[in-house]
Amino acid sequence: MQYTEIMVRYGELSTKGKNRRSFIMRLAQNVRNALGEFPNLKIQADRDRMHILLNGEDSRLVFPKLKKVFGIQNFSPSIRVEKNLDALEQMTHQIMQEIYTGKETFKITAKRSDHTFELDSHGLQQFLGDAVIDIFPEIKAQMKRPDINLRVEIRQDAAYLSYETIKGAGGLPVGTSGRGMLMLSGGIDSPVAGYLAMKRGVEIEAVHFASPPYTSEQALQKAKDLTEKLTPYVGGIQFIEVPFTEIQEEIKKRSPQGYWMTLTRRMMLRLTDAIREMRHGLVIINGESLGQVASQTLHSMVAINEVTTTPIIRPVVTMDKTEIIELAEKIDTFELAIQPFEDCCTIFAPPQPKTRPKLEKVLELEERFDIEGLMARCLAGIKIEEITPAQAERAEEFADLL
Repeated sequence: MQYTEIMVRYGELSTKGKNRRSFIMRLAQNVRNALGEFPNLKIQADRDRMHILLNGEDSRLVFPKLKKVFGIQNFSPSIRVEKNLDALEQMTHQIMQEIYTGKETFKITAKRSDHTFELDSHGLQQFLGDAVIDIFPEIKAQMKRPDINLRVEIRQDAAYLSYETIKGAGGLPVGTSGRGMLMLSGGIDSPVAGYLAMKRGVEIEAVHFASPPYTSEQALQKAKDLTEKLTPYVGGIQFIEVPFTEIQEEIKKRSPQGYWMTLTRRMMLRLTDAIREMRHGLVIINGESLGQVASQTLHSMVAINEVTTTPIIRPVVTMDKTEIIELAEKIDTFELAIQPFEDCCTIFAPPQPKTRPKLEKVLELEERFDIEGLMARCLAGIKIEEITPAQAERAEEFADLL
């Protein structure tokens, strides 16, 4: 079937009242970003729905990318015909002859925004329903949950027919809830946390800590490739590489092993918060899951969080590992995340970390460090690059080498 447009339904945006227009405009921009490789597309974002005119582009290539854009409840590929009964009847016959196998029930759903059209919605449903029965006398009409629901819309410019409804990603358009810094390691959890934050409209920037030569170029590339896996949901993500070697060496040299992880995480949080302020973010996001490792006990979280008053969002905090893995597999980050390139937390992990670190002890240990100097040198060395879906081919080539 040669489709001419895709009709997009917004879903949750219907509750946004006075903010609805800004949400729709942001969604339209996200769709343009996600479908940027299709130059002939034309996007028209109206109050009730969005229309994507294909202008000859292959709909089979567009659908998979559109399914990942947050803020879309569902969408229907449509066929444009002239706005007259003969054309509508002919296309109805053509569609039904292509999809009806002799077993399905059917329904015609008509909507008429052009009230000058010769039939109202009910009359058009009756006319096209009779047209279907003319060629398939045995077919059964069913008003509730039919197997085939042929939708017909009469607009000012033309008439449009559709019979497929494809589920979208749901959620809110990325960027409508503000910006957050995602603390992205090379593991399973943090990409899932980033995905869930984006689903609620948060624009994420990925903050990754690298400690060369202890961490490798492959580990850094893996973090970038994990970021790339999240880009189809928005179109592009800023990747911020933070040089962390000096800080980790100082922590290892000047503090007892049991507190290495607590002190490391506190410095990471301080730096992420400083980057958030520089980048005009509102929140910090991480992949902590309660009780999963020593730094993710409630006692550790309290000791680590003390360095900032910025809200910290933990989308996977109550999920067990199996649930996180299932979601990682769904968004295609799992196989990449388990590749054996260790991040800086793993490299410097002590054999017996404190699961109940005492804040008084932590503050005492931090007096041994020039925290301001360490942070200043670290922030001066950050590198920022944009990761886009166009890098997918490079990511796949990298995966093939593993």
